[in-house]
Amino acid sequence: MAEYNKHLYMVVFPINALVASQLAPDQFAEHYTIGSSKHFRGKVIFAEIDITYRDPYFKIDHYLGLTVPHEDGTPKRTKFVKSYGVIEHCDFKALKDLYLVLPNGKCLPLKQQPYTAVNEPGLVRVYQGITPLTAMVASTLDQRSFAKYLTQSESKGAPSFCFTQYEFNVEEFLKQNVNREMMHSPFPDTNPRRLYEYIMELRGHPEKQTKTVSLNSAFGETSFALVRHGFWFATKGEMVFYPMPSQDQLNNEYYYWWKHVV
Repeated sequence: MAEYNKHLYMVVFPINALVASQLAPDQFAEHYTIGSSKHFRGKVIFAEIDITYRDPYFKIDHYLGLTVPHEDGTPKRTKFVKSYGVIEHCDFKALKDLYLVLPNGKCLPLKQQPYTAVNEPGLVRVYQGITPLTAMVASTLDQRSFAKYLTQSESKGAPSFCFTQYEFNVEEFLKQNVNREMMHSPFPDTNPRRLYEYIMELRGHPEKQTKTVSLNSAFGETSFALVRHGFWFATKGEMVFYPMPSQDQLNNEYYYWWKHVV
């Protein structure tokens, strides 16, 4: 019988789950988009977890022991370890590469890098929670301050979460929609008038730092092309950053993935 390496994957979107598998990352990506009768609709994001990682919250050894080939010799594709409270109990030091998966199964691997950007204070940015928070939020906080705010907030935050920032030209949006009855939002399923009003409120009241644009995630219908900078995993006192490739890298090194992004 064939031998297969075992892997641990944390699915980040559209659910949050810890999964054991004998599939390599590119095979796992295809399985959850085009290869399974229980596949997710649309994009998928998952991170590989160090196979040696252990935490009392997860019965990892038990489920890895059940992750064995089928009788016909084919690999065990998935064995769910946990499907609740995963990111909150994951040590970020165990995070390896992050994978962005398109609906056609093609995946883009992202590697961690230190987040060293110097951010201009007071700019209005639009953040999208990925898991477990899924709200879209307009904020004058930069990424570090936004992460600190949500990981310390008992009423609106979470002890650990993953988020991204959307590419959004505030000045252009305001100019295009000023005095218009029918406004346009660059984000799917988002009320443009509310977005406009919240931006004006944040600008007019410096003491306000965040405004929830939508409690429903627009990420499922939003193109990866709208992702600015990359993805952050944040917990108290710690932040892990996965940068998106540059435009040149997308066009040259990752064209096989980029050409299918819509």
